[in-house]
Parts: sequence; C-alpha cells; structure tokens
Amino acid sequence: MTSEEHRPPIGKETNFPDVPSPRPGHPVTGPSMTPAQASDPPSAQASAPTTGQASAPTTAQASTPAAAQASARSTAPIGRGPRLRGALAEAPSLLLSFLRGILAELAAPSAAPLPPLSRPRRLNRLPHVLVCLTALGLGLAGMDELSNGYRLGFPLGTLSGFALGAAVALALWRPVPAWWLSLGATVVAAVVARVGMIANIDGPRALSGPDWPWSTPAIMAQSVVLFLLALRSPTRVAVGALSLTALATYALQGLSGGPTRSAPNPATPAVPLGGPLYHPTGMSAVIAFSAVVVLGTALHGRRVARTQLVEQASLTEEERARRTVLEERSRIARELHDVVAHHMSVISIQAQVAPHLVENPTEELKENLAGIRQNALEALTELRRVLGVLRSENPEDPYGVGAGAGVAPDAPQPTLSRLDALVENTRAAGLDVTTEIAGEQLPLAPGVELSAYRIIQEALSNALRHAPGSAVKVELWHFPRGLQVRVVNSRPQYPAPPSPGAGHGLLGMRERVAMLGGTLVTSETSCGGFAVAAFLPGNGTAPADGAARTDDPLTGPRGEETP
Repeated sequence: MTSEEHRPPIGKETNFPDVPSPRPGHPVTGPSMTPAQASDPPSAQASAPTTGQASAPTTAQASTPAAAQASARSTAPIGRGPRLRGALAEAPSLLLSFLRGILAELAAPSAAPLPPLSRPRRLNRLPHVLVCLTALGLGLAGMDELSNGYRLGFPLGTLSGFALGAAVALALWRPVPAWWLSLGATVVAAVVARVGMIANIDGPRALSGPDWPWSTPAIMAQSVVLFLLALRSPTRVAVGALSLTALATYALQGLSGGPTRSAPNPATPAVPLGGPLYHPTGMSAVIAFSAVVVLGTALHGRRVARTQLVEQASLTEEERARRTVLEERSRIARELHDVVAHHMSVISIQAQVAPHLVENPTEELKENLAGIRQNALEALTELRRVLGVLRSENPEDPYGVGAGAGVAPDAPQPTLSRLDALVENTRAAGLDVTTEIAGEQLPLAPGVELSAYRIIQEALSNALRHAPGSAVKVELWHFPRGLQVRVVNSRPQYPAPPSPGAGHGLLGMRERVAMLGGTLVTSETSCGGFAVAAFLPGNGTAPADGAARTDDPLTGPRGEETP
C-alpha cells in the first residue's frame, strides 16, 4: 500500500481526534506529531508523509485507553479518600483520649466493694473470709521469699511481703488502689534484688538465682488483685491495668534484666554470661494475669447481664400489672355501658312521647324536648362506638365459669336476679355451693347489682381454679345503707392444677368496689380456705369522705368450715 492511499483527498477537510482548532500563525500538532515536527517547515513535513500519517492511527489507538482511564478517574466518586484520610488522622487523637480516660480512672478510682452472697445467708461473707485468709498466707510467704530468696533483708523484705498481703485484702473494697500497691511493691523489690544479684554474680551464691522479676507469692497476689479488679470494674479499666502490668514486666526483664542462666547441669556446667543469674518469670506471669483478667471480665459481664435482666423483668412485671388494671377497667366500662345505654334510651323515648301527653304544647316545649331526644340519641351513638373499642377478647365467657352464666355478648348485663343460674352453673362444674340471703331487699342501683354479681362470679371462678372440690357459701346481707356480699370456700379436697387465668380476679374486685366507694376484704381462713367480703353502698356513690377502703377486717365469723 502506497502513501498516496493514506493521503486525504485534496479539497476535503479531515478531522483528527483530540486535535485543537487551529489559530492564525500557529501550526497544528496532532497526536502523532512531535514538537520537532511541528517546528519543521512545511517542506520537511511533506517530505515524510508516509511515516507520520501511517503512525497516526496507531498512536491514536494507543492513546485511547489512557484517555479512558483519565476520564474514569475524573468521573469516579470523590469523598471516600478524604474521609478515610480524615479517619486515619483522627485515630491517634481518639486513641490518646481513650488512653487518657483509662489513666484517669486508674489514677482516681472509686470504691467497688465485693457484695456478699445472696444465698445462703449464713455464708454470705464466706468469699471475704477466704480472701482475707489468702491475703494472710501470701503476705507471710512474700515476707519469706523476698527476705531470703531476694536477699532484701528484714526491713525491705518484710515491708514488701506485707504490702502484697495488704493489697489482696484491700482488693475486696478498692481493687484499683490494691493493684497499684501490689505492682509498686513488686517493682521496688525486683529493682533492689537486681542490684544485689549483679553484685553477687561471681560470689558463692551465684548459682542459686531466684524467680525474677515476679516471685511466686507476687504472681499469686497480683493474680487475685487483677481478678477482683476485673470482677468489679469496667472492662477498659481491667485491660488498662493488665497492659500497664505487662509494660512494667517488659521494662524490668526485657530492658534491664540482662542475660539469664538456668541452674547448672552436671554434664554441661553453666558459664556466667555477664548478667545477673535468675529464673525469668515475666512471660509466665503475664500469661497468668491475662487468664485471670479474662475470667474476671467474663464473670463481670455475666453479672451485668443478669442485673439488666432482673431490671427488665421488674419493668415487665410492672407493665403487666398496669396493663391488667387497664384491661379490668375497660371490662368494667364495657359492662356499665349497657346500664347507661338503658337510661339514655328511656330518656329518648320519654322525650319523644312527652309532647303527645300535653294538649296544645308550645313550640318552645317541643323544641326543648326534641333537643333532649337528639342529645340522648347522640350519646347512645357515642356509647356504641366506645363499646366497640372496649369489647372483651372473649366476651362469651370472660370469667371462665362456662356458658349459661348470663354473659353472652348480646344479652343484657346480669343482675342479682340471675344469681340462681350462676350458682347452678357452678355446681355443674363440680363445686358444692350454698346461698344465704338475709335482710329486706331494697332497690339497688344497677351498677351496684352488676358489681355484686361480678364479685360473686369472680369469687366462684377463683374457687373453681384454686380450691377444687371445696364447699362454697355465698351470703347476701341487705342493709338500709347498702349490700354486703360474702363468699367463703373451705379447704380444697385435692391439689389445684396450674391455673390458666390472667390474675385479674382480685384486682377487678378492688376496681369495682373503689368505683362505688365501698369496702373490700380478702384473706385466708384459719381452716385453709379463702374469704371475700365486700360492702357496696345502695345508691352506688362514695361516702362523705370519698375514700374507698379495701383493708377493713372481715365482718361476721371467720375460719369456720362451710357446709
């Protein structure tokens, strides 16, 4: 292929990729032109058209991936890199603030006493006694080890050993100061013992080096202290104390300890290497400390979780009790709806009939009676809406005494006239029930009759659940001021099965009695039974003081066996 085939036709405009528009007086340089070629005269450029034009497509193709990459970089989402760099820049400051907080807690610790055991009560102080005995033993062992093994002598060795024992005992109440005391006593004893080992390295006792920098009593004392610290302090404080302990061990043994030598072997006698002769215990001590800190932290987390669970359970119990009260009040309001609706219906009918009972009633009277009737109808409508909200989940048998007790959803609310049907239904369930009615039966408010019926119904239901096979006596005493209800059951004949009830019974009785301003008493009898006694005012209103009582002593005989 000749160069003429690559040459563009004369008179036609050719567009090169990535070529800027020409300006007057400036030659155009394409992707394949070098600055030297751009500066050559036109004759020189025309003398080599084949090479330049033939290589132009290749160079353009080579530059296309680079341009694509540059374009991709320009369109890539920005912000991830700066955010990462910002996070890395803030990491040292966050770490320093975290370490500063740990050091502040270690420098100014608060009291964290070990609580006594909850059970058994006679041994609630057993952990404290065991720790104090351990402190006494470690203190005596530390005195002997530091005085003889470390050759610290009487004053310093005795004081260091006593400090170890005191730190273990102090950890029962203030674990962080106890950790400082134990660590400080160990560091002072190790530094002084190292000076003595260097001085006696060539002496007659050079081959019997001690455990250094942690003696056996020191390891045990520090382990107990760290365990109690991790058990009573936050995890970050325990980890900080462990880290400082490991750092002090490394500073003593790794930086200033020098070469070591084991006990001599008869086959290969040991040769001193110029450093103090001792048995290194730094690594084993740090491993033991880490193990006890992990154990203490795990137990601390378990205790915190159990405490939170108990708090949550108490909150749940309070919420359950509150919900029970609301449910019982809603049920009472639903039952009283029928009583109020009946009266509102009577008002509406009387207001509608009243104009027909008067000859030539005035327009003003008609308007007033029409307004009374309209208000009564609107009140009935609102009561029906409230009834739809307050309807029980099991309106057919909310008390669990079975059908036939007058609690069908579409039936009117029961009164004491249906007491016989309730008693017969309870007898059919397996209880021996007798009734006794005394006094002159005076008219009672509908709410009083309904509440008396529900109290008797709930008491019989409780006897069915908790006293199977017992004998129950229902007493109604009519007084001029009101009605007294008393339900007593004897001792159950056989153990009661687990009750599926929600525990609303006594709570519902209290709510009903408090609503009417009456008095309620519930207690066990001396013969193993249970008694419920309530007094309800006849007009259904509270007494003059406005206070309902639910803790008055039972009236009438107590503790007798009912037939």
